[in-house]
Amino acid sequence: MIVGLGTSRPSNNEHFSRILRCRYAGLLCVALPVFSWGTAKAQDNSSTLPPVQIEAPKNRAAPKPAPASTPSTRRRTERTNKPPKPNTQTAAAPDDGNGPNNNTSGPPLQQVPGLDKTGTKLGDLPASVQIIPHQVVTEQGGTLLRDAIWNASGINSGGQDSLGYFDHFLIRGLNAQVFTDRFSDGDQLGGLVHSLNGVKQIEILEGPGSAVFGSGPPGGTVNIVHFDPSPVFHWGTSTQVNSFGGVTNSNYVTGPTTIAGLNYRIDTTVSGGDAFRDLNSKDYEIRPAFQWHVQDHTFTFALDARHIEQTPDSYGLIYLGGQPITGVPNTAKYSTPFAFAKQDDIRPTFTDQWDVTNLLTINNRFSYTHREIDAMRNNDSMTAFNSSSGTRIVNVGGVDELMGRQLRAQNDSDNFFDYQFEPVWKFYTGGVHHTLLTGFEYQRQVMDTNRVTADLPNITNIFAPVTTETPNSLTFKCDAKHSCDNDHLVANYYGLYATDQMDLTDKWKLRVGVRQDWYDTQLDPLITMPGAFTLTNVPIVAGVPLLRDDKPVSWNVGTLYHLTSWMAPYIGASQSYMANFNSENVQNGIGAPESARQYEAGIRFTFLNERVVLNTAVFNVSRDNVATLFTPSTGPNAGVQTVVFDSQLTNGEEVSLIAKITDQWSVLANATHQEAVVTGAPNSIATIGNRPQGVPANMANAWSVYKFALGGISGFQFGIGANYRDRTWSDTTNVNSVPGFVIGNLMFGWENANWGVALNVKNFTDKLYFVAANGAGGFVGEGLGAYLTLRYHE
Repeated sequence: MIVGLGTSRPSNNEHFSRILRCRYAGLLCVALPVFSWGTAKAQDNSSTLPPVQIEAPKNRAAPKPAPASTPSTRRRTERTNKPPKPNTQTAAAPDDGNGPNNNTSGPPLQQVPGLDKTGTKLGDLPASVQIIPHQVVTEQGGTLLRDAIWNASGINSGGQDSLGYFDHFLIRGLNAQVFTDRFSDGDQLGGLVHSLNGVKQIEILEGPGSAVFGSGPPGGTVNIVHFDPSPVFHWGTSTQVNSFGGVTNSNYVTGPTTIAGLNYRIDTTVSGGDAFRDLNSKDYEIRPAFQWHVQDHTFTFALDARHIEQTPDSYGLIYLGGQPITGVPNTAKYSTPFAFAKQDDIRPTFTDQWDVTNLLTINNRFSYTHREIDAMRNNDSMTAFNSSSGTRIVNVGGVDELMGRQLRAQNDSDNFFDYQFEPVWKFYTGGVHHTLLTGFEYQRQVMDTNRVTADLPNITNIFAPVTTETPNSLTFKCDAKHSCDNDHLVANYYGLYATDQMDLTDKWKLRVGVRQDWYDTQLDPLITMPGAFTLTNVPIVAGVPLLRDDKPVSWNVGTLYHLTSWMAPYIGASQSYMANFNSENVQNGIGAPESARQYEAGIRFTFLNERVVLNTAVFNVSRDNVATLFTPSTGPNAGVQTVVFDSQLTNGEEVSLIAKITDQWSVLANATHQEAVVTGAPNSIATIGNRPQGVPANMANAWSVYKFALGGISGFQFGIGANYRDRTWSDTTNVNSVPGFVIGNLMFGWENANWGVALNVKNFTDKLYFVAANGAGGFVGEGLGAYLTLRYHE
């Protein structure tokens, strides 16, 4: 094992045993004193309890009307007695430039995250949920989802296959799934880069979410929420140019149509130009949306259409001596210069929110996603120095050469259908108020994947890299030494679920959820790949389908108690499952579902009418049967990437702060400490006790904005922030890693009711840092860059 110079770490056994000894200590230290204090306080005040007042629940059904009333009249009467829907209010509505009632202002804990599905405000949820508003990302000059996640605790880019041309996030050291308006992206490892086109906010649920969302990774859920169409006409445009030569233009228009109750919104984004390290990209997208209020129904239709072109950089700066190579500029390239990734993505969605009565709402929701991926990118693995096979560095005559480079061509097609039927009931049992989410979900996924691999010329001097391959010189192969497949994959997922959010009292909240899923997965190999076997040593042969059926049960339970007006402790547990079935993990057949369990406890503090909100949490997350890409450095399969299944454990603590100190000064900050280890690896025992790929032990982020007047002109603002990541490893062997980093960011801008201009300077110290630790090298973060944005809306 090669360890980077100047670094040291405890032995695997010592590190692993320390983690296990502390497995529940953090939870007990936070949860027990808090709940014990609350119990004692209640007992001390037992002699001065206020008199009990009994009144009819506000949401119970109205008395039966006179026989002359028809059912439709009763429904309309109930509807008129309810508060107006937020997206139909127009009077005195604050406007953030994207239409009335689409802003995210107001007390943070009074906001209702869409991923909850029960309509519960954030302050009553016994779980770690974070909301990143559009305004914060705009202040920071962000245009992509990966720009936004810096503002949340516990989440980072990285992990398996973080090659730059699609988003891959880890939450609490475990894989996360991206949803858009509560619809899954589909293939969990072959996704896309998400823009912020028409995006209102980003919601992040930390921990397993299968009890609500079904098959999904254990780290958590990232939900992208779009703006609703507005009943008031608005339009806006913004253009951003950066010092690397890139340009991004975004536009929107929204307002009413000539049909009563029917509103529209159209968002577009076009971006392109040059980029850091010549990783050029193009993005063309349009999103029309319509919302129609008809009596008891709210119909919403949206169509996302995108064409994306990107440049993969699998090698980045290659590893030498356990760390990314030094002595070369940050623009040094080892990846194929004509590598590309093109994606076409289209997704229509339709929802019907039917307010049957004030006790029952029925949601019918449908989504269909079609995605085509055409890519050519380098392999993502590296074997030991002077190895005889695989991608490796070999010393030849005193000069270090990069040998065994390969280029993979792939074409994937993904069709994903999702239907959700969700009645939401509101009722009382005694004095307990229930919001009961019930549901049925059916998902069907059909994927086709076709991949072949070509050998590439050596780079004869890694300190002066020159790539000599040309498109016409490539010979693509399919054999034991050249990764390939031609598969047809079909999955049917069925789920029945229920989640009950209970108000036991005004202060005590309880949440219980359960979901029964049925996974029906099928892999049809269309070619016979030499040496391909399942994990049970069954040959994978063309024309012989592999089938698997599973029936997992997921659950969650949590409780929260408002001890005071400013402090609310909570505690919870959840169990999740995820089908090991995607375009990357079936080269050794279909594995058993991955499972995970989380225990979490925290305290939520709020001061000054929620101008200051502080959330603290400790967590313990274990996962089993984790599909992990592993490339042996030695032996007969050296350099051949295979799928192995292991178990992992993460213990950690995190804290996040949202503060509006004055009307002019706001602060956002978060920090995370996590200890993640491999706890079981039947096929690679030596990795037990090591850290999983891409998981930093410590993370922290801060952003602060101050608004002021200059020369009697108001609207000026200044922002400053920093991002910190600890060291991360390239795989579970813990041979190669990328170092930790701190980068700083600045903003200076001005805005009024219509215009806005901002200059963002990112990484103002020009720090060389790495966004992700990939298998062959570190993915380089952007150097010093200036971003100028001009906005107009009315």
